Amino acid sequence: MTKNIVEVDNLVKSYNGIPAVNGVNFAIRQGEIFGLLGPNGAGKTTIISMLTCLLMPTSGKVSIAGHDVANQAKTVKGSIGLVPQDLAVYPQLSARDNLLFFGRIYGLKGQQLRQRVNDLLQMAGLNERANDLVNNFSGGMKRRVNIAAGLLHQPQVLFLDEPTVGVDPQSRNFIFDNIERLNQQGMTILYTTHYMEEAERLCHRVAIIDRGQIIALDTPKALIDSLGGSIIRLGLPETTKQTFIAQLKKLPAVKNISRQDNALLVQTHHSQEALVQIIQLLNTAKTTITTLEILEPNLESVFLHLTGRRLRD
Repeated sequence: MTKNIVEVDNLVKSYNGIPAVNGVNFAIRQGEIFGLLGPNGAGKTTIISMLTCLLMPTSGKVSIAGHDVANQAKTVKGSIGLVPQDLAVYPQLSARDNLLFFGRIYGLKGQQLRQRVNDLLQMAGLNERANDLVNNFSGGMKRRVNIAAGLLHQPQVLFLDEPTVGVDPQSRNFIFDNIERLNQQGMTILYTTHYMEEAERLCHRVAIIDRGQIIALDTPKALIDSLGGSIIRLGLPETTKQTFIAQLKKLPAVKNISRQDNALLVQTHHSQEALVQIIQLLNTAKTTITTLEILEPNLESVFLHLTGRRLRD
């Protein structure tokens, strides 16, 4: 049985008594790509900061590779790599000089350091631009240097905090391929994003976070399957009568209904059947709608169903 390499127990971080992260529990198995998903401000980066020894928790416990983050921070730092959301490279240095600098910080030197830098420049697809200033790179190329810097010391666990923000599609696919290759070589990866298609491609399991709490945790397939059919989002006037909503709930193809501002989120057993029944009911009840949107099952529609908000809010 695969052991847990990261264990998080009742993690809390508060600011002036207000929790930004509120009682989070999860474990990451060795060799797993584990996703933390949620909208901006949900608490993803705060959790990453606590797991990587950058921020002390208000309460709770974190262990990585068997070491307590609070009491054995130096040992933990040697076993993890962090690629932050904000670029952590020097723009006035070349890609090679950036990696040489960070490599020396990790204690690498001599031929070992030079070989490691060469290997990572190759991995990042930057051999031909290795001696160019990072300031002249595209956003995607800067991200690739950022990732390479986090890999210099061959960490057991790599933390990637929204590594594809602001990158072009070619660089994004290049980053995906490298993440999958690193994982195939045995590296454990914690991946935060609010791009759900990335998580569906990369992650073995995902935790969906909202307002500092985990509201769902499972494989992407299991979370999507739990939703069942599609969601139909109906924008309705404020004057819509409760009798119409009550009739809507009774339709055979409708599974559940929840509110979102002036809209109804209609969870269906089968979207096409439900759509026909809803339109018939609208005509019969002479009720107008302002918007109509069919959301096919995916991680974003799971989140919308759980919280009533879009993941990118």
